[in-house]
Amino acid sequence: MKRAERVAVIGVGVLGANVGWNLSRHGAEVVFIDAGRPGEGVTNWSFSWVNASNKTVRKSYFDLNVAGMAAYRELAGTIGPDSWWYPSGHLRWADDPAAQTKILETAELLAGWDYRVEEYTGAEVRRRLEPALTMPGEVPVLFYPDEAWVHGRHLVGRLVGQAVASGAELRSGTAVRDIGTGADRSIRTVALSDGSSLDVDIVVNAAGPSASHIAGLVARHLPMRREPGVVTRIGCAQLPIHRAMHAPHIEIRPDGEDSVVLHSREIDALIDTGEEPAQLARLLHESARHVVPALGTSRIAQTRVVDRPIPADGFPSVGAVPSVPGYYEAVSHSGITLGAVIGRLLASEILSGKRDEMLADFRPERFLP
Repeated sequence: MKRAERVAVIGVGVLGANVGWNLSRHGAEVVFIDAGRPGEGVTNWSFSWVNASNKTVRKSYFDLNVAGMAAYRELAGTIGPDSWWYPSGHLRWADDPAAQTKILETAELLAGWDYRVEEYTGAEVRRRLEPALTMPGEVPVLFYPDEAWVHGRHLVGRLVGQAVASGAELRSGTAVRDIGTGADRSIRTVALSDGSSLDVDIVVNAAGPSASHIAGLVARHLPMRREPGVVTRIGCAQLPIHRAMHAPHIEIRPDGEDSVVLHSREIDALIDTGEEPAQLARLLHESARHVVPALGTSRIAQTRVVDRPIPADGFPSVGAVPSVPGYYEAVSHSGITLGAVIGRLLASEILSGKRDEMLADFRPERFLP
């Protein structure tokens, strides 16, 4: 592999941390740059569900997500799984016939793609997996045993900590003000809001919701969707559930030993109506109580509305932009699931110049004018 002299990774969420860690461990000189603190942006306010069962719209995207799941299992073996890796599976069920038919059809498709799925009744789930749930005894429930959830902030801390211990540099609490290029448009410098300037050979744009702005600094147009989401953390004296789940109208997962994370696309739809985040949190809490009655006595601890980093067509933008030598993108809504595999593939591309076919459908060139 050829060695980049200096790589600036802009944005230290789950994607930036994975790319930088992989670059650092293969000898590159890495500078992590984040306007806030590593792992505390969108990565900390994600449902953080590692899966491919929700990625069936395109087979190549499904395959990339399956590879992402495998890459996490490998990463857990490399850096240790404690505090961030929870491979406890995922449950999904519905409460109306049309939705029920849809999830069962998806399960059949996934089984045909050799993706593991098991079907239980509600009574079996309560008896074998999640006794705290309330659901009809005969409702079909899908269990995806290979799926997981990730504590994103803890993972980012582990990766960045290891990279820094190996010689990487961390510049947190300072934003990128400008990116300087040479006569051939190749990357030369990164100017920061603290007044400093870095000489670099490579820039990795992993800036999440700010990725379009960073792209604009090199005269690159990266179209992004605006899809805000609201996530609430509920404090629990005793954790009532053991795995991530999509229940009717609400998504619920553990978040360590004393809290639960809640999200709902239905509640997201209310963000632009002017509802205050506190009210959105109460609606999420109320929905969760119908599924897990033990959450009725819990308290709302934190709520955040964040913009999801979604390229315009809904798929990741990963790899080099040939018109700007030394500029790479790592931008994806599915950052949690794809973090480990994108980190490995993009670092390899940067260091070797070889493009992996797994990223063929997700190259940044598709957005070029």
